[in-house]
Amino acid sequence: MKLSILELRHLKLPLVNFFETSFGRVYDHETVLVILHTRPDRVGDREGFIGYGEAPASAFPYYSSETVETCWYILKNFLTPLLTRKFTDSQGQMDNLNILLSSFSRIRGHQMAKAAVEFALSDLQAQAKGYSLSHLYGGTKKTIPAGISLGIDISLTQLMRQINTAIQTGYQRIKIKIKPGWDIITIKEIRSVFPDIALSVDANGAYTSDDWKLFKELDKYKLLMIEQPLAYNDLMDHAALQKKIKTPICLDESITSFHAAEQALALKSCRIINIKPARVGGPSEAKKIHDLCLQKKIPVWCGGLLETGIGRLHNIAIASLPGFKLPNDISASERYYQEDIITPPVSVEKNGFIKVPEEPGLAKRVDLGRVEKYTIKKEIIML
Repeated sequence: MKLSILELRHLKLPLVNFFETSFGRVYDHETVLVILHTRPDRVGDREGFIGYGEAPASAFPYYSSETVETCWYILKNFLTPLLTRKFTDSQGQMDNLNILLSSFSRIRGHQMAKAAVEFALSDLQAQAKGYSLSHLYGGTKKTIPAGISLGIDISLTQLMRQINTAIQTGYQRIKIKIKPGWDIITIKEIRSVFPDIALSVDANGAYTSDDWKLFKELDKYKLLMIEQPLAYNDLMDHAALQKKIKTPICLDESITSFHAAEQALALKSCRIINIKPARVGGPSEAKKIHDLCLQKKIPVWCGGLLETGIGRLHNIAIASLPGFKLPNDISASERYYQEDIITPPVSVEKNGFIKVPEEPGLAKRVDLGRVEKYTIKKEIIML
C-alpha cells in the first residue's frame, strides 16, 4: 500500500444553535480535513483505500493558538513534505508510523495539524488490516458513556430546559460552561432543580488564582469536577488551588502532551484529566497519557472540540480504551449539526451510551456529497 494523494479541505458547518463559552459565541464551526488516498495493490488487485482525519481547530485562536488557517499552512508546507519523504522512501509501509511521528516532533506545537495526519493514517491502517479503529487503538469496550457540554445560555430558564432535555435523552453527565458573572448563582439554581444529577463545570481558563474563594464556594454543590479554572498554560496555580478546595480539578487546555500530563500529576495540579486526542497531537500521544493515568489511578475522559462525525468517530474509538471511565464529552451528531458529514450520524442510546463502531475504518461512513457541500476551500497534493 502506497500513499498517492493528500487532500486538504476547509469545511464550515452551521450549528443547530449557537454555542457560547467564556471565549465568546459561535454560530458555525470551521475545521480542516486531511484525506489520504492510497494506490491500488496491483499484486493482490485490491482497490486503494481512503483515510480520514480532522484538525478541529476552529476559526479563532481562543481555545488554542491553532486555527484552521495555521493548520492548513503547517499541513501543506511542513507535515506533507515529511509525510512524502518518510512514506515514499520506505515504500509507504504503515509500520513506519512511529518514524514519521518522530520526525513530526521537530515541529514545535501545532498538535491538531499533526493529529489530523495521524488520524488519517490510522484510518488507512485499520482498513488495510480489517480492524475497527477501536481495535487498532487498543480499545476494549463495546459502548462508551456519553456526557453533554452545555454552553452559556441567554437565560437560566433556557439552560434549565436544555438540562432537562439532556437528562431525558439519557446523557450521564451534564457539564455547564461558566465565566465570571455566570457561575455561583447559575450552579445554585441548577442544584435546586436537579439536586442529584452528575454535574460538572468548565471555565476554559476564565478565572485567576485570586478567585479561589469562588471555587471554595462551589464545593457546596457536589460537582464531579471543575474543569480548567485557571490559565491555559498554568500548572503551578492549579496545584495551589487544588490544595484549597475539595472538588477535583480537571485539566484540559493545560494538557498538550504526555510531558505536560506527567508534570501536572507530579505537581498535583489536578485529580482528573480531560484527554482530547486532537489537542495532544493525535491518538498515539492520547494513548500514552491514558496509560500513564491508568497506572496512577487518575480518572480520564475524552473531550471534544465540536468535531464533525470524522473526528467524533476517532474520539469514540479512543474512548473505548479501558481507562476512560468517566462520561465523555462525545454527544450525538444532532447535538451540534443538523447534517453531519457521516451517515449514519453518531447517536446516543436511551441508557446514555454510544455504541463503538466495529467496521474497519471510516470510509463507508463518510458522506462525500456533504463533505463537498460544506467545503469552502480544498487542495489536492500528489505524494
